[in-house]
Amino acid sequence: MKASFSRYMLAAFAATSLAAASAAFAQVDLAKSTITATSKQMNVPVEGTFKKFSAQVSFDPAQPAAGSAQITIDTSSYDLGDPDYNKQVAGTDWFDAKAFPTATFVSSAIAPAGGNQFKVTGKLTIKGKSQSVTVPVTVAQQGATQTFDGTLPIKRLQFDIGMGEWKDTSTVADDVLIKFHLVTAKR
Repeated sequence: MKASFSRYMLAAFAATSLAAASAAFAQVDLAKSTITATSKQMNVPVEGTFKKFSAQVSFDPAQPAAGSAQITIDTSSYDLGDPDYNKQVAGTDWFDAKAFPTATFVSSAIAPAGGNQFKVTGKLTIKGKSQSVTVPVTVAQQGATQTFDGTLPIKRLQFDIGMGEWKDTSTVADDVLIKFHLVTAKR
């Protein structure tokens, strides 16, 4: 009986701990959130939208260092507004979505940068290549929601995006701006 009670208490403690940990993360409202990537093709801005992604954010502006963020993007969901372009971008020269179905960002530190500005440092992984990045984020709270807006400049070739004939940066620039607008319930 003593062993059963101990197992019961251990299971109850584990369930409570798991519930508390998952309650700390706010799920992103995908209907109100966006992630885009803009590059320049022959010096003309071209913006695409990632239609499928998930994100979890834990953030209290009074304790930013205790916060965290995890974003997972379905690379095959990049939409340029044309099915043929979308298929090409999902192919091996660009995102190689079959071999690398997701791109991820996992934060490692959040620091205040004045007012409602924060610097979020973490690891960005695209096509199996990872880099530490720091992105400036603006946080706004209104009613029952928090919004997180930021722009992260990257070099696409550092992640092997645009191989073969597309390595030529005179056609498609190396610079890409990843912009996000994430809406969560206020914690």
